[in-house]
Amino acid sequence: MSDTASVTAIYQGDNELREVVRSTMTADKRLSQASLAKEAGFSAATLNQWINGKYQGDNDGIEQKLRLWLEAYTNRRAAGGQMPEAPGYVDTPTGGRVLGALGYAQMAGDIAVIHGSAGVGKSEACKHYQKSSPNVWIATMAPSTSGVVTALEEICDALGLAPGGGARRMSRAIAKRVKDTNGLIVVDESQHLSTQALDEIRSIHDATGVAIAFVGNDGVFARMVGGRNAQQLDRLASRVGKRLSLKKPTETDVVALLKAWGIDDAKCRDALFSIASEGGALRSLTKVLRLASMHAAAEARQVCCEDVRAAAQELTGSVK
Repeated sequence: MSDTASVTAIYQGDNELREVVRSTMTADKRLSQASLAKEAGFSAATLNQWINGKYQGDNDGIEQKLRLWLEAYTNRRAAGGQMPEAPGYVDTPTGGRVLGALGYAQMAGDIAVIHGSAGVGKSEACKHYQKSSPNVWIATMAPSTSGVVTALEEICDALGLAPGGGARRMSRAIAKRVKDTNGLIVVDESQHLSTQALDEIRSIHDATGVAIAFVGNDGVFARMVGGRNAQQLDRLASRVGKRLSLKKPTETDVVALLKAWGIDDAKCRDALFSIASEGGALRSLTKVLRLASMHAAAEARQVCCEDVRAAAQELTGSVK
């Protein structure tokens, strides 16, 4: 066989596997060659060549990866009827307070600080507000975005701007984008920001009148009014027009979440209230309810108190 013929030769290999992969993509319209290849661990071009029997690389290795992917995909599909999905946004009193603070900041073109314990629903409420209001952008910070440049890069991403070119150029681009929009920039997880980054974002508000909501843990507000850098942040603190402190979810929050999950076993509410009052709050409670619902779904029945206690025991190691 000539070199040219060997390059264009059809690779027979595991034709049964090839047919299974084809039929799987045909049956699942959400599954593309690009997404399948990414999940399996190689490129879409490689998958396309392999499906057509023309891949000249390590076919055995590709087929091994595809068999592993098919097994995982089949297991996910089999569990699909049992794996409960958490409810969408749940309208809780605490969430309503967050929505109110965001709405005030945007309406007034002001700065809001929303701070408190983890898991009370701050971030979910921000996402819900964004879906229901125009010109709302959420920039979620992390330890890697603490500096001025990296924080501005994150805001550029949220605004759909190409980040880069230095802090001054990005700050000017952001100001140009948000000026006269009556918009709101939500800076989530803002406790990660340095003093200089917080003040830089404050300066964008001063230059444009765009509303800003700093959302995070209690350290955000504490640094403005009493931390060692409070003097450097006095200009920001004096511009705060709305402050919302959220210590822990209310009993009504928990009741609303239980209702959204369809749980009406009054006997287990004390345990659930206890979970929600500890670290992680409603987030931890949601994880417990998801696991408890999984246990119940496996036996095709409603969630009971024992399911909740078993899930809490598994996740936290103790149940009150």
